[in-house]
Amino acid sequence: KRAACERIFGFEILPAPFVVAHLQLGLILQNLGSPLDDEQDERVGVYLTNALTGWNSADAPKTHLLFPEMEEERDRAEAVKLKTPILVILGNPPYDGFAGVAIGEERELSDAYRATKLAPAPQGQGLNELYVRFFRMAERKIAEMNGQGVVCYISNYSWLEGLSHPGMRERFLEVFDEIYIDNLHGDRIISENAPNGKSSETVFAVQGSSVGIKVGTAISLLVRKKEGEPKGQLFYKDFDEARADTRRRAMLESLESKPSEIYQPIHSEAVLGFPFKPHNIGEDYFSLALLPELFPVSFPGVQTGRDNSLISIDRESLIARMEKYFDANISYEEMKRIAPGLMEVTKRYDARKIREYLVVRGFKSENIIRYAYRPFDLRWLYWEGETKLLDEKRAEYFPQIFEENYFLFTTGRTRKGSIEPAIVTKQLNDLNLMDSGARGFPLYLNRTKETLFDAEQSIVPNLSKRAGNYLAEKSGEAADLFFHSLAILHSPAYRREHASALRQNFPRLPLPATAELLQSSAHLGKRIAALLDTEQPTTEIEGSPFTKIGVISRIAGGQIQIERGELEVKANWGFRIKTNVQPGKGKTIKRDYTPDELKILEENAARFGLSAGEITPILGAQTFDVYLNDAAFWRNIPEAVWNYTIGGYQVLKKWLSYREAAVLGRSLTADEAREVSSIVRRITAILLLSKDLNANYEACKSSEFKL
Repeated sequence: KRAACERIFGFEILPAPFVVAHLQLGLILQNLGSPLDDEQDERVGVYLTNALTGWNSADAPKTHLLFPEMEEERDRAEAVKLKTPILVILGNPPYDGFAGVAIGEERELSDAYRATKLAPAPQGQGLNELYVRFFRMAERKIAEMNGQGVVCYISNYSWLEGLSHPGMRERFLEVFDEIYIDNLHGDRIISENAPNGKSSETVFAVQGSSVGIKVGTAISLLVRKKEGEPKGQLFYKDFDEARADTRRRAMLESLESKPSEIYQPIHSEAVLGFPFKPHNIGEDYFSLALLPELFPVSFPGVQTGRDNSLISIDRESLIARMEKYFDANISYEEMKRIAPGLMEVTKRYDARKIREYLVVRGFKSENIIRYAYRPFDLRWLYWEGETKLLDEKRAEYFPQIFEENYFLFTTGRTRKGSIEPAIVTKQLNDLNLMDSGARGFPLYLNRTKETLFDAEQSIVPNLSKRAGNYLAEKSGEAADLFFHSLAILHSPAYRREHASALRQNFPRLPLPATAELLQSSAHLGKRIAALLDTEQPTTEIEGSPFTKIGVISRIAGGQIQIERGELEVKANWGFRIKTNVQPGKGKTIKRDYTPDELKILEENAARFGLSAGEITPILGAQTFDVYLNDAAFWRNIPEAVWNYTIGGYQVLKKWLSYREAAVLGRSLTADEAREVSSIVRRITAILLLSKDLNANYEACKSSEFKL
C-alpha cells in the first residue's frame, strides 16, 4: 500500500480512466488485505493532471480551474513533479499525429529537438506529434533534473529514422548512456510486410477480435547512469513476426536471454540524421552526385483535393460532369447532387464563388488532359489554372508538359518501408503518384515568354552547370544523363547498397567515366522508360516469353463472354469508404508453373542475358491466377510480378481496387482487360532486366567520373 501511495505515480488527463485507475488499484489493495483507509484520507498516487505541464518552477503563475477540488488535485500532482526524485518513467504516450502546434510549456518541450549540431536540420511536422512531447518531458526529468534513471515508452516508431526527428535522436545519444530499441513493426498505413512477405500485424492485434492500431510501434528503453559522461551506446532488435500473437510470444521469450545475446549494437551516422535502426550505405556514397545537383529544377505533383470529381478513368464521363459544372442552368443544389466534392466548402475553397466565376468564363475542352494518377494507371484530369478548383494546381509545372519532355519522379524522403525505383512519365502527375515527398525532375524546361505581340519559345535542358560540363567532356546530351539516372535508380543492387541514405534524401548517382559507358547506361534507361509508359509501344514485351504470361482466360474455356458480364470485376478487390477507395482481399490462386509456362520462360532466358536457372529466382518460384469474378481470370502472373511495388503501391492490386464493379460503376472493356496483361508483361520485363541493371550499376560505380 505504501508503494501504491508514495512510490508509484500515474498522471491521467481524462476523468474516466482516472476514476477507473483508482477503482482498480483500490480493489487490488483490498484483495491483498491492505485496503485504503478512508478515515485516514489514503489515496493511490494517480492524479488528474496533464502529464506534460507543471514540471517548471512552483513559482510559475497558475491558471484558476473550474472547481477548487481540481486546483487541489493539480497542486498535489505538481508537488510530485517538482519535489519527488522520480527514477523511472514509463508509459504509452498518445499516438495523435495531428495534435497541432504546441503552445506554452508544451511548445518548449518540442523546441528542444528543433535544432541539431551535427545532424541535418529537421524536416516536416513530425515534432508536433504528441508522443514527442512525452519523450522530452521524460528526458528532461531523468537526464537533466535527476541525472540518472530510466525512460521506457512504447510509441509510434516514426521517430527511429524520421526526417523530423534527427535533433531528438542526436540529443538522446548525448544525454543517455544506453539506448535499447525493440522495433515491433506492424505499420498498416504503409502496408508493412514481415520478412516472410505476409502482412505485418500491429502488436496490439487480437485474432478474431481487433485489428488494433494502424501505426507501427517500438519500445524504447533509455538509460542514464549517475557516474561519468553519457556514452550514447545504441542497441537494436527487430521483432518482425507477421502475426501479433507470435510476436508477443517472441518478446516474452526474449526476456530469458541476456541483452548481449539479443540486441545488435549500432553506430549511427550524423550525415544520415543519426537513425536508430541498422542502416545500409555504400562506401563513398556521399561523394556521388546528388540528383538535384544534376537536374536543378523539379516539381511536386498536382493535388486536386477533389479527386472523385476532377479525375476520371473515363474521359467522356469527366467531360459530361464538367460541362454540367460550367452550365449556369444547373443550380447549386443540383450540382451538389451530381458532384458533391465540387460544392463542398473548405478553408481554402469557396465553392460557390469559384463556380460563379468559372461559369462566366466557360468550359475549356483543352483542359481535359492525360494524368498519371498511380503507377501504370493513367486517367483524365480537368486542370484549371485560374482558381482554387484544384487545391494545388502547380501552375509552374503545367507548361512543362510537352511531347518531347520526360519527368523522373523520385523521393527525397519516404514514409515507406521499402526503397523503390523511380517513375518516369510524360504526363502531369498526381502528388500521390508515389510518396508525397517525391518531386519530378524534367528533362527539359519550357522557358517560353509571352510578349505583347508574340510568344518567344525556348526549350532548354534542365541541367546544372556542372552537369553540362560533364556532358560536354563526354560528348553526351541531357537525355543521356537523364536516362542513365533512371537506369541506376532501377538497379536493385544500387537500392540495397544505399537503402538508408535513400530514405533520407534524394539519390546520389555515379557518373560513368567514359562516353561509351554513359551511352550504354542511357540505352538501358530508355528501355526502362518505354516499359513504364503504358501508352508507348515497346518490343520488350513482344515474342514468345510473354505469350503465356498474364493471359485473360475463361474458367470454363473458350472466349470471354463480355455481354454476360464476364469482364466485371467482382472478386472484392476494392470498396468505397465515403470518397476513398480501399483495397480488398480479392481472389488469387497461388500455384506452381505448368511445365509449358516454365519451359517457354527458360527457353527465352538468353534474350535477357540470363541462364534458364536464373528465371525463377527473379520472377518467383510460383505464379498466381488472379480472378476478376467467378468466370474469368488472368492466368500466370509470376509471384514477383504480382507482388511488385513502385511508388509505395502494389501495382496490380492497386489498379484492380479502383476497377471493382461497385467502385467503377461498370464492367471492364476488352481493352482494359488486355491492359492488365500489358502491365504484367511490362513488369516482367523490368524484373528480367535486373541483371543487366545491376551489371550496369557496378560498371558505372567502378569507373566513376568525379564532378
